[in-house]
Amino acid sequence: MIKTEKLTKLFATEEVQTKALNEVTLQVEQGEFVAIMGPSGCGKSTLLNILGTLDSPTSGFYFFEGKQVDKMNENQLTALRKDNLGFIFQSFNLIDELTVCENVELPLIYIGVKANERKERVKKVLEKVNLLHRANHYPQQLSGGQQQRVAIARALALKPDILCFDEPTSALDPELTGEVLKVIRSLADQKTTMIIVTHEMAFARDVADQVIFMDEGVIVEQGDPHQVIDHPKEERTKQFLTRYAQG
Repeated sequence: MIKTEKLTKLFATEEVQTKALNEVTLQVEQGEFVAIMGPSGCGKSTLLNILGTLDSPTSGFYFFEGKQVDKMNENQLTALRKDNLGFIFQSFNLIDELTVCENVELPLIYIGVKANERKERVKKVLEKVNLLHRANHYPQQLSGGQQQRVAIARALALKPDILCFDEPTSALDPELTGEVLKVIRSLADQKTTMIIVTHEMAFARDVADQVIFMDEGVIVEQGDPHQVIDHPKEERTKQFLTRYAQG
């Protein structure tokens, strides 16, 4: 479904050039749940932004269902994004002046979904994240975990082929983290294709189909979650996991 070959991303200023991604090659199959892990600044969010078409690579190849994304113009990227990709950020990006229902419905209005279908879609996705009873509340009346679940519902309403999560629990305390991970786990059980940047090690080990460990812009290790997390082969992976366990 998704395939990259030697994906590279450079960020340059007058003083310095940084290679955020260095020839990253990976594959994500339909229905697969992939967790991307690694230390801060390792390139994982840059990779996710490129896979979600929020950024473009400096070089290399990116294919989505056989179509070469890195050669698409802005109109083609917008169409791909609209029809195929849902993105959930660390910050919830909800509009305070709109109710939960209206926040979820807004993207559907933008893409021209008819009113009756909008109403049905909003109801279904709010049921899926267990927030239908909060449909008429405003974001500030919700906990952080509930707000993140609204953000997930908003992405789901567009019926994307792939959901991309950029550290969706990093702004939440442990109790609220659990309720968001429960929703993500339920989506994984339904074989929703998902790519998640996360530090939730135990969750990734239990739920992901594939774990990718990155450091300094490269994929250091990837494969079965239990193998990568419990029995890493590479020294950099071992060091990171040790620091994480101690921290």
